[in-house]
Amino acid sequence: MVAAKKKIMTARDIDRSLNRIALQIMERNRGEKNIAIIGIHTGGVYLAQRLQKIIKTREKVTLPMGSLDITLYRDDWSLASQSPVVKKTDVSFSIEGYTLILVDDVIFSGRTIRAALDAIMDFGRPCFIQLAVLVDRGGRELPIQPDYVGMPVAVENNQHVHVLLKEYTGKNEVILETFFKGPSQ
Repeated sequence: MVAAKKKIMTARDIDRSLNRIALQIMERNRGEKNIAIIGIHTGGVYLAQRLQKIIKTREKVTLPMGSLDITLYRDDWSLASQSPVVKKTDVSFSIEGYTLILVDDVIFSGRTIRAALDAIMDFGRPCFIQLAVLVDRGGRELPIQPDYVGMPVAVENNQHVHVLLKEYTGKNEVILETFFKGPSQ
């Protein structure tokens, strides 16, 4: 397979999208006192931290934040690996009565979000759950839609979206990778 890569978001685009999402979250939940942010490992956690910081700077309020590992909640985890790598879930506040902003880097089939909803319910019952994603690549298999989107992009079956964040890659960009069959394939 041969791959072509195209940068579809720069660091500036990511920052602009996160600022817009933070503003939309605060506008939609105006007057709501119990708002918290939960990021899905791995990219969603870093984006959730950035959103928390933006909201703190703009609104002068620090929203509670947690991280969620959904590995063992996935309906396909046994297909992906016989030895799944489980990351740390950290929800150190009661979610009862909260509006939770669930954050992930990319939404595709909806299966990650379904797994995250199952995981959250093990912590209690929030009032509302809203979904924020940096990239919506379409292709849903489940009826799950984000409330806040940084960038929608139409992605074909032979394409993959890579969100690279400085916290774990040293870069801040979103790459669309297209795979082509090589001459010998």
